[in-house]
Amino acid sequence: MLSSTILTQSVFESLRNTYLLEYLLEEIRVTFKSDVKISINDINIDAKEGDILLLPRWLTKILSKKNLIEIQDNEMSSYVSKALNRERISKPHDISGIDADFYIRVDDFLKSLNEKERETLMVSLNSFVISRLGKIVKLAAASSLSAEMETKLSAEEKQLYNFINTSSLAFKESVLRK
Repeated sequence: MLSSTILTQSVFESLRNTYLLEYLLEEIRVTFKSDVKISINDINIDAKEGDILLLPRWLTKILSKKNLIEIQDNEMSSYVSKALNRERISKPHDISGIDADFYIRVDDFLKSLNEKERETLMVSLNSFVISRLGKIVKLAAASSLSAEMETKLSAEEKQLYNFINTSSLAFKESVLRK
């Protein structure tokens, strides 16, 4: 049982790392707060105060910590709220759609919040995850992943869906001796 748990965690971690890398490589709009001239390997930035550029997210995190830029990716709060609300109002047998990298984005957003804001969002996220988990278990036990369902799930949820579906089939075959 322990080796199965470790293997499952490893699969989810590998999947998370893949989507995290894609997320960090995604370009976002920034405004420079001051003149910046940087040259690192193949990355050359020569920006004046007020310039607006598209930069990879990983680089914006570094420049933001140095207070050199303002990140124009401030719609995360709305993005998360909309996803939570869509799931909250969805029918008990239907699951709302989220992006494949939803949990990566939420994790990054949580890191940017103060403790009180983070705690408040975590309460909502817990309800969100419990709701989705229940729906995924019911749907996966009943049928394999359809193309329509696949578009509604995050990468981690697709993995979970397939794992539950495979396990459910094996269980049914075992107890029904098919």
